[in-house]
Amino acid sequence: MVYRHFSRFLSRHLTRCLLCSAACPHPSGICGPCQADLPALHHACDLCALPLPDGASRCPHCLRRPPAFTRARAAWHYSFPVGQLIHNFKYRGDRVAGRALARLAAERLMPVAEPPDLLVPIPLHWRRYWHRGFNQAQLIAAVFGHQWQIPVMPRLLRKRTATNTQQQLNRGRRLGNLRESFIASKKVRGLRIGLIDDVITTGATLEAAAQELLNSGAVEVSAFALCRVS
Repeated sequence: MVYRHFSRFLSRHLTRCLLCSAACPHPSGICGPCQADLPALHHACDLCALPLPDGASRCPHCLRRPPAFTRARAAWHYSFPVGQLIHNFKYRGDRVAGRALARLAAERLMPVAEPPDLLVPIPLHWRRYWHRGFNQAQLIAAVFGHQWQIPVMPRLLRKRTATNTQQQLNRGRRLGNLRESFIASKKVRGLRIGLIDDVITTGATLEAAAQELLNSGAVEVSAFALCRVS
């Protein structure tokens, strides 16, 4: 009888899973079975994290022209339910969903060899920040920094020009859209920087930001994101 009452108490007070609403003891807020169903990115390009078939280590684009960043890593494919959670996070202000994914991604992506000295989120232009009310990459970076014990410095990189929406553009047009869009502080000189973003679509945003950091004296730039578009 005591055990039954205790079980009922736990079921009422445990966090409910964001995906299935079952009682969830995991601090992320996503239960174990739902975590196992997330579309994990197991095999990808060594440089840009583009999903690849088994046996391939570099995508054709990176073979032709390696990016400015040393390596990009992502936890999942951009597909259901991760894509929906990120959409709710970015455009509906669902920060619970954002923190849940960030906590799980931090576990999957924790750097082992030569971790970055600093984490820097991809910035938003002030107009977009004002409209959205927060920078999703900065929230993700805060979670990563806490779990990895790496300082987060959001002001070392700024978005100095507003760019049009990038969703329908190919990589070349995105790069043109982003040219000279970022400005980095000279305080990055001599440091290994970890860039943080929510989604890698073509890698153009990371490429432009990484190049600016390197131009300002960073010795290496790596990148980490929640998911990668195929």
